[in-house]
Amino acid sequence: MTGDPAAQISFYEAVGGEPTFLALVDRFYAGVAEDPLLRPMYPEEDLTGAKHRLATFLAQYWGGPKTYGAERGHPRLRIRHGVFPVSPTARDAWLGHMRDAVDSLELAPLHRETLWDYLERAAHSLVNTVDGGRAPMAGQTVPDQLS
Repeated sequence: MTGDPAAQISFYEAVGGEPTFLALVDRFYAGVAEDPLLRPMYPEEDLTGAKHRLATFLAQYWGGPKTYGAERGHPRLRIRHGVFPVSPTARDAWLGHMRDAVDSLELAPLHRETLWDYLERAAHSLVNTVDGGRAPMAGQTVPDQLS
């Protein structure tokens, strides 16, 4: 099958664009806001900054606007998360809230599984300590820009 590459749409567009990713992030952070393990990792009272960062990161990753890169530079997820104790239990809690958020979108099965596969692999890659352990970069601040 051949086609004009310019006519192909991105995953971002295929799943509904910005409204879909905002709904995902809103549902995810509704769970995080009530989670005693994860909530302390987010210092902002209303989680607005965290929501914006995740929504713009996911949008850019999946072919949407490049807002995240313009605002924050390269994602470098392991470095940015190095200040947080991402243990297996924290990963599993994060995945639980994200699973709920992904399922709430009612995406087509292929889209749902594609999105979930990425999120699950990303979460596993960010584990940086054992349960009860400290973050590798404990006490440091999360950088706004990485060069």
